[in-house]
Formats: sequence, structure tokens, C-alpha cells
Amino acid sequence: MKVLIIEDEADMLQTMVQSLKKEQYVVETAQTYDEAQEKIALYAYDCILLDIGLPGGSGLDLLQELKELQKTDGVIIVSAKNSVDDRVAGLELGADDYLPKPFHMAELHARVKSVLRRRKFEGSNVQTLQNLQIDLDKHLVWVEGQELSLNRKEFDVLLYLVSNKDRLVSKTALAEHVWGDYIDQADNYEFIYSQIKNLRKKLKDHGAQVEIQAVYGIGYKLITP
Repeated sequence: MKVLIIEDEADMLQTMVQSLKKEQYVVETAQTYDEAQEKIALYAYDCILLDIGLPGGSGLDLLQELKELQKTDGVIIVSAKNSVDDRVAGLELGADDYLPKPFHMAELHARVKSVLRRRKFEGSNVQTLQNLQIDLDKHLVWVEGQELSLNRKEFDVLLYLVSNKDRLVSKTALAEHVWGDYIDQADNYEFIYSQIKNLRKKLKDHGAQVEIQAVYGIGYKLITP
């Protein structure tokens, strides 16, 4: 799952990044209003952790922009400002949750997981599709009760395709979502082909009742034949 942290306090930002990466999230960051505005306009995220007080503007204005762009990214306001007015304004603008500073990383993880479950998987930790089961918290996959051994990127690719079932996902969107900022360092999408090829083989070998369909020159779609 892909998370954007919008936070100008360097120490807090580093702590959040390190903690979320240990939980296997793809993490991107923005430290100013302008940088955050550019990222939310160009990319999609599963969850945005948003500070209200930013150099160059207010996080509440970014929430308004997300609303105008009709984005469906989950948003948790993470701010030292704990007034009722700020909280109400943020929730009315579409934020999913409000976490006042200071907080424990364990609570942050719980809030992020809650938003992801609610937004992507109807509140469930385990996603089931035909004879395929995915445990979001444990990063495990089973087919007919038999565990499927996937590396981290294969798991991320599968989860993204499952969350977009029957929808065509472009190679660019898949690369940005699973590899985050590191995609800028890639010369081509060969690494995606490799992950998809391995994932397809493992699903087929285990008799999964789902199939990754390639649409030449565009991307991929997870279907249930």
C-alpha cells in the first residue's frame, strides 16, 4: 500500500517514514505546501498523512483540493493543532481521521490500517476473491488454504490488482503505486514484466481461480475467468 506523508518537521517525518517502511508500506514524502500540492495532483495514494501547518499554505486547503479533484485517497490529519474547529473542518472536508501530536507509532499504524481496510476492503483484514485469500496485516496469501510464497513486490502487485479487480491498471500506475518515488530511477518497465510473469506462474501452479490479463501496450487487469 502506498502512503504519502505531508509533514514539515524533519525529525517527525523521518520517524514516521522509518516506522511505516518497517510495516512494508511504500512511502513518499512532501515537506511544503507546493510539493504536496504537486504530488496529490499527479499521483494516487492509499493513505495521506497530512499536517495542517505547512510552509506555504494550510493542509486544510490541500484537503479542499483533493475534494475538487474528486480524489479517493484516504486522509488522516496528523497535527499538533488539536482545536475542535480544526478537527471539524478537516472531517467536513473529507478527512477520514484526526490524530493529534504527540502520538505513538503503534497508534499511527492502527489508524492507517483502519483507513485502508475501510477504503479498500470494506473493513476486513482478509480479502477473499474466488479461492484466493489475502491477509493484509500478515502479508500472506493462500489458494484453497495452501500458502502461496510471494516476495514483497509480488504481494504488493497482487494486492493492488485485487483492489482494482476487473479494472484496467496501466503499467505506469502500477509502477508508481508499488515502487513509489523509486520509479523515477527506472529506464523501462522490465521489472514489472518480471514480477507479473512470476506472479502469474505461482497463481497458475496453485490453481488460483483468478487470472492476470495483459492488455498489450497499456497494462494489466485481474479477472475471474
